[in-house]
Amino acid sequence: MGRYIARRLGQMVLVLIGTTVVLFLCLFVLPGDPASSLAGGENAHDPVVVAELKERFGLGEPLYQQYFHYLVNLLSGDLGEDYVQRREVSEILAPKLLNTAQLALAAIVVNAVVGGTVGMIAALRRNSIWDVSATFVSTLAIGFPTFVIGFLLQKFFVVELGWFPLLSTGDLRSLVLPAVSLAIVDAALVARLMRGTMVEVMRADYIKTAVAKGLPPRVVLVRHVLRNSVIPVVTYLGISLGLLMGGALITEAIFNWDGVGLALVDAVRQQNNPIILGVVTYGVAVFVVLSMLVDLLCAALDPRIRES
Repeated sequence: MGRYIARRLGQMVLVLIGTTVVLFLCLFVLPGDPASSLAGGENAHDPVVVAELKERFGLGEPLYQQYFHYLVNLLSGDLGEDYVQRREVSEILAPKLLNTAQLALAAIVVNAVVGGTVGMIAALRRNSIWDVSATFVSTLAIGFPTFVIGFLLQKFFVVELGWFPLLSTGDLRSLVLPAVSLAIVDAALVARLMRGTMVEVMRADYIKTAVAKGLPPRVVLVRHVLRNSVIPVVTYLGISLGLLMGGALITEAIFNWDGVGLALVDAVRQQNNPIILGVVTYGVAVFVVLSMLVDLLCAALDPRIRES
């Protein structure tokens, strides 16, 4: 297991280096000069100011030197200085990362509880009214865009009922609607995945053998059916959490949630490259770490994965 973790950590380093190289090339080779933009745009900038900005942020250096300096600073945890606010990138992103993590974890909990429960009931009550209703509702939810769900939730629970604040206020009540809005589509997918996997597992020969041996239904369900059915669901939830941790732009915009998704959009509009690099580097690192944790969890659930 130790060798496996070491190998995955080595892969994470390679993925981070590859991602930062590609992103660095894209940001600094594409048309547009961040120093000119900061100085007032192409038609209004002062050449002296542009030169000072390039000197301050190292933008006049060859591209390979800029990347080398970025990589060295990254190894020490330094993400550089923001072009606009002239503050440390890590200082700016820290509270936004915390907000995004809160939103992503809340959405994943809703996904797992609602999607898993609905999928399990649909599989156990196959071809019943419960199964048909779950299939209909999940199909309907998958077809709705996230921004439509967000606006509908605001219209009903904020404007009509007044149960929740319209925009983020930092407390638990303002977290509910963004998390539900973000979770509905994924919960529907989890329900469909859970139902399909459970139905397939319940048809397997080893389940029939367990029933024939006289094991109590609860033992068969928990020890054999659920344990083998949740592996693809856990994998999907891990990938979904990794994507959510990278920011949920639409939901953050609708509910004015101060996360990394909005920060990334503002940074792209302002050509604020240190923020863009910081957000993407963080997102890739979180995604790789979560993938490793999901693999370890799947290996713990299924001995065949450990042996392979």
